[in-house]
Amino acid sequence: MKKYIAILFVSAFMISCKSKAVAVQNNTTTEVVTKKDTKVIDKHYDNKLDFKTLYIKSSAKYVDEKQSQNVSAEIKIEKDKQILISVRFLGITMAKALITPTTVSYYEKINSTYYEGDFTSLSAWLGTELDYSKVQNLLVGEALDDLRKGKYTQTIVENLIRLEDQKDTNLKKSFFLDGEKYLLQKEQISQPTENRMLQISYADNKVFDQGTLPTSIEINAVQPKGKTDINLNYNNISFNEELSFPYSVPSGYKKVIIK
Repeated sequence: MKKYIAILFVSAFMISCKSKAVAVQNNTTTEVVTKKDTKVIDKHYDNKLDFKTLYIKSSAKYVDEKQSQNVSAEIKIEKDKQILISVRFLGITMAKALITPTTVSYYEKINSTYYEGDFTSLSAWLGTELDYSKVQNLLVGEALDDLRKGKYTQTIVENLIRLEDQKDTNLKKSFFLDGEKYLLQKEQISQPTENRMLQISYADNKVFDQGTLPTSIEINAVQPKGKTDINLNYNNISFNEELSFPYSVPSGYKKVIIK
């Protein structure tokens, strides 16, 4: 089922959403952040997690206008190399995904289907550009985009530093950082002309030897067809253990063809 796919990739950010009212700004200054003036962005990346592997046990809740589902998710990350996500309900594996920089594979039990391919076709199917870095960044609380490569307008909104992408396109992006540690608090992606918007919020940061990691992720997406919410709460976290990444599609499953 598509809800398991959404939880697998923790990617309700693939699901488009309706534009919401923008928060009232209380900023007193506005400045353009360029590559020559990157103080805020540099400080944000000072928080970058330093690890080889990351193991997470998480509870996950999926809610749309028709149903609500609580599951558990096991997330294994070998940094910049592979991510294995297993979604379980009452101890039974309902879906599993293996993601690498070049390939995406998943299967889900409800309809006995599986997918094997790359990010190009998957991005086209989901309706937004997707790659390995975006999935990994979402899971560890880093901005989806590499902020060091863009140009942003910097303002203060509700005591947070907002970096708004200056690209004049239909896709609008804003990143909100706290003013003390410059950790990502939330990010918004919208397509106003298509009446879509997504917000990803981070909370409950915990400090480890490897850096700071948010342990609560809230993904809110609204689109013309309805609203979807996904909440992840990290219950158990460990770094730099020897991890295995077993993945195989059960026999008899039907391959999903994405055109």
